[in-house]
Amino acid sequence: MSFFDKYDLKSLNNLELLAKQVVEGFIIGLHKSPFHGFSVEFAEHRIYNPGESTKNIDWKVYGRTDKMFVKRFEEETNLRCQIVIDTSSSMYFPKGETKEQLNKLQFSSLAAASLMNLLRKQRDAFGLSTFEEKLNIHTRAKSSTTHFRLMLSQLDKIIKDPATEKSTAATAALHQIADSIHKRSLVVIFSDMFDQGDDNEALFSALQHLKHNKHEVVLFHVMDKEKEIDFEYQNRPYVFIDMETGEKIKLQSDQVKDHYKERVLAYTEALKMKCLQYRIDYFEADINKGFYPILQSYLVKRSKMK
Repeated sequence: MSFFDKYDLKSLNNLELLAKQVVEGFIIGLHKSPFHGFSVEFAEHRIYNPGESTKNIDWKVYGRTDKMFVKRFEEETNLRCQIVIDTSSSMYFPKGETKEQLNKLQFSSLAAASLMNLLRKQRDAFGLSTFEEKLNIHTRAKSSTTHFRLMLSQLDKIIKDPATEKSTAATAALHQIADSIHKRSLVVIFSDMFDQGDDNEALFSALQHLKHNKHEVVLFHVMDKEKEIDFEYQNRPYVFIDMETGEKIKLQSDQVKDHYKERVLAYTEALKMKCLQYRIDYFEADINKGFYPILQSYLVKRSKMK
């Protein structure tokens, strides 16, 4: 049984329910794993600081614990997180033969919804940015339930958008996002990192720009590892279609496999090295491995930021 079999992925119409299922399953799994030490008790309170007003002290909690805690409110937050999703046409790969198979964009959207649910439980604020040829959505980080549901509606629109041949201008979009986030934040990017240009250094400089204002950056390099990295196809003729330009090419897969893997590996290694150089957390996000590695990576990063 695959990771996704436990979820009803035939319809992505109820992102809130799916995100809730993912997070609840993840938390249960945490208690059974070596990561059980991470904070998964999503506090509704904070410790009372001597000298501040006593009007918001939760006296029931005091009666049980003999410790003073103050009730926390929606506007209070520990962390600001800006979730950035690449919505270019290459993110619609693979075009699944079954409704249960997620493409990279569906995977990223559901992973983002699950991450938002986790952030909301921790009273952390989150915003959403999406880009392809330009920056399409950019919302401020908030922590309210109303904001959470608004973000889910934006993700729902992304999933249902059938548009193709939308090219990527990741370099320009990431520079724009870096200029638009005015408060120190954790920036979480979901992208396959396929840019329409050939200047990788320009793309890497855009990632560096995100660190300029001391933001913490996590890059989830979204991929179908079997097809896009390992190039595992049967040795027969295929018609490969560029999802961003519509260009087609017919070839035998084994004719290009070695060269393709060499080029992709070189690019991926360069990306990893640049992320290491700029102190950006890089994670491979294989769409066939499920959402738990995404949430686990976030918790590891979150624990280091305390």
